[in-house]
Amino acid sequence: MRLRRAWTDLARDEDGSSALEFIVGGVILLVPLVYLIVALGTIQGQALGVETTARHLARTVATSESAGSADARSERVLDALVAEYGLDPATVSVSVTCVGDAPECPAAGEALRVTVGARVALPLVPPVLGLNETARVEVESTSVQKVSRYWGEP
Repeated sequence: MRLRRAWTDLARDEDGSSALEFIVGGVILLVPLVYLIVALGTIQGQALGVETTARHLARTVATSESAGSADARSERVLDALVAEYGLDPATVSVSVTCVGDAPECPAAGEALRVTVGARVALPLVPPVLGLNETARVEVESTSVQKVSRYWGEP
């Protein structure tokens, strides 16, 4: 009768280790996967917000009657969409340019390009040492719309 078991016998004995392996493997694999899904969902939601904002701002400016009404309408649209999609107003940037060689921008019948950009903060990044500012993803969208031929007419 052998009182001591050989090393190979101990190595083959795996009683009770499957639960531990499942917990450790689950934590190591599942936590990063869940974080990746949450982060990508946040970025995708903000990207949809930026794309919608660019499209609606281009339509708003292009269908306005004058520069004064375009400014007032676009501010209302921008504020509403920033609030609706939860964009950070401090990081949203809007650029309006004309595609053609028109002396004024926007001008009647010209194509108008609206570019909207924002910086999306990654979830669960602590504000320690400015990590929350460096852990951001840039999202940007551009929309082109033809300006109404009645632009600027009374």
